[in-house]
Amino acid sequence: MNTATRTIETRTLSGTAIQAHVVDLARLRIEVFRGWPYLYQGDARYEANYLKVYLQSAHSIVVLATEGDKVVGASTGLPLEDESEAFRKPFEDSSISPAEVFYFGESVLLPPYRGRGLGHRFFDAREAHARSLGGLRWTAFCAVQRDGDDPRRPPFHRGHEDFWRKRGYSPRPDLSVRLPWNEVDVGEMDHVLTYWMRPLERV
Repeated sequence: MNTATRTIETRTLSGTAIQAHVVDLARLRIEVFRGWPYLYQGDARYEANYLKVYLQSAHSIVVLATEGDKVVGASTGLPLEDESEAFRKPFEDSSISPAEVFYFGESVLLPPYRGRGLGHRFFDAREAHARSLGGLRWTAFCAVQRDGDDPRRPPFHRGHEDFWRKRGYSPRPDLSVRLPWNEVDVGEMDHVLTYWMRPLERV
């Protein structure tokens, strides 16, 4: 059966229930983030350390996209207060309290399954989860910054900025994170990621 005609299902997990899919999450992150703009050289130790915050948070969420038994995509989130200090600090130095923010970690989807509405389903599920927790005023995520003339940028690359704006998110250049990771063919280096935010309306 062609992948274009198969039904892709989504389901959500939270807290320690995520443990059963840590390997899937790590695999997807390593495969998808190897491409532009992250150029991430996957590392199992880094993945284990990064993903443990989702296991430790009672209010985390992972949205899995599955085709049969195969996990083809995933999207994560948790209260910003449960994230590492690097992600909390920009808010601790601003007028927005980390206690008011639900943080979206990543959305990773294998190429054959893109363009089929799963991005919206990922955002819908995480925003609904954030509303269900109560006391939160914002949803937010980070996007890595790259120079517009970086020669590694694929010639026909289309960013996600228009999609994010249509979802109601706006960039916050005043809120940024600096994170190190290993780049493909480069090694470890610091990267700047800018926050995008949206008010969390009640429905």
